[in-house]
Amino acid sequence: MAYIHEFGIVECIEKNKEYVSYEPEKYHCIGVDGDLFDELMSKDFGEKMNHLETFAHNTNRPYKSLAYFGITLIPPSSHKIFLNMVSEANDRYKSEELEELMKKIAEAIKEDRWLIHYGV
Repeated sequence: MAYIHEFGIVECIEKNKEYVSYEPEKYHCIGVDGDLFDELMSKDFGEKMNHLETFAHNTNRPYKSLAYFGITLIPPSSHKIFLNMVSEANDRYKSEELEELMKKIAEAIKEDRWLIHYGV
């Protein structure tokens, strides 16, 4: 069975809410193949991700990178950095999934909204 990482946009972030439910439809998530994502994380992309400011499951739990097996909230302040990292990776991989992720990040930037990531 294939596994994926999913990314969506949160319309209105709830500051004290525990984001623990799997709701990809609610956030109009797009998927990135898990094998591709694992390969990216084993390269320079992974090292850069370890410095990306995010939150694990709620806005009171600062984190770095993406929660591989959990839910990550990515604040607007990290979007441009994240977009640049994905764009650099896609220069090498030429992936439709990474193109879709770049569109999703750009949409979040335009709307000034948080991103949500569902790990595997």
